[in-house]
Amino acid sequence: MLTAIKTFSQVVTHMSIAFGLAYLLTGSLALGGLAAIIEPVLNVALLPLHEKLWHAIRQRHAHLGVAALAGEKLSQTLMHMGVAFSLMYWATGSAAFGGVLAVIEPICNVIVLPFHDGVWERLRIKLERRDAIRLAALQVN
Repeated sequence: MLTAIKTFSQVVTHMSIAFGLAYLLTGSLALGGLAAIIEPVLNVALLPLHEKLWHAIRQRHAHLGVAALAGEKLSQTLMHMGVAFSLMYWATGSAAFGGVLAVIEPICNVIVLPFHDGVWERLRIKLERRDAIRLAALQVN
C-alpha cells in the first residue's frame, strides 16, 4: 500500500514541477495545467516503446554491457527533453520556451525526486519500527 501511495506522490510531484515551470514561463494557468497533464502522459505512453527498442538493442549487442545501459539512459533523457520541448513549442510557438522547459524540467525532477524518495524512505523505516514495537508488545503479553 505504501508503495502505491509513494508512486502516486511521485506522479503528483512530477506534475507539479511541469505545471510550475510552464506557469512561470508563460504566466498561464491553462498552459501550466496542459503541461502538467500532457507531458507526463506522453512520457508514460512513450516509455514502453522506448524500453522495447532498448531491450532489442541489448539483445543484439550484449557485449556492450554498461555502455548499452548508459546509452539507454541518455536516450530516455533525450526523449523526455523532446517531449517537454515539443509540448511547450506546440503550446506557445516559442522555441526559446520549449528549450528552457526541455532543459530545466528534467533537471528539477533529478533534484527534487531524490528528496521526495528520501522522505518516503524515512516514513517506511518509521512505520516498520512502529510495527516491530507493536509486535514485540503483543508477544510479551
